Amino acid sequence: MAEVILGEGVPVETGERLELTAEERERIRLTVHAAEQHTNAEIVPMIVRRSGLYRDAQHRTGLLLSLVVLTLMLTTEIVWLPWGWHGSNAAWLVLVTIAAYGVGVWLGTLAPCIRFLTPTDRMHHKVRLRAERAFTKYAVSQTRERTGVLIMVSLLEHQIYVLADQSIAQRVPSERWSSVVEAAISGLTRGDIVSGLCQGIQACGTLLAEVCPGRPGDNPNELSNELVIES
Repeated sequence: MAEVILGEGVPVETGERLELTAEERERIRLTVHAAEQHTNAEIVPMIVRRSGLYRDAQHRTGLLLSLVVLTLMLTTEIVWLPWGWHGSNAAWLVLVTIAAYGVGVWLGTLAPCIRFLTPTDRMHHKVRLRAERAFTKYAVSQTRERTGVLIMVSLLEHQIYVLADQSIAQRVPSERWSSVVEAAISGLTRGDIVSGLCQGIQACGTLLAEVCPGRPGDNPNELSNELVIES
């Protein structure tokens, strides 16, 4: 398999809406079916909520919030310690700082915090690894002519990843896949995940029909057309 192209910065929703309706799933399935009619390639669409856990973002948020709270308490002690320091004040200071760290760790699980505190290259790496695992897990590489293509939307990272098998990657320069990503982005930027993915699939089918046209009477459906959804 070969890395093809990565589209980033797509402001799609990253909440709990991964349970698409039966009609939406069927729409995607039919789009894949139509896209594969004129090509021997196989398209596998996929949506994941996130490609990594990013626990480091939780700790960074916790440390940042605890540091801010501790600084505020020390610089405003005249307000909350008008009678000067006592032995119990230090204990309260430690407890409040620990509580602030705990709140920060919880905030670090939220998508905006993760995106803000996680370097872009780290998110790229996580999305690539998730796509490569899915490529193997769903046998995209097991077509008879190595013509599988995975189109994965990773919601939390706001990224689209297209991964093509060896035969396709050798025929299509990386820059040509930008049309697939751009087609998907046009729908995703409107918050319509299904339309965006369908547009990307249609663009992918058009491209594949050029470089890997179907042969009449010899175009089996080797991989499922169903949408893959993972958390």
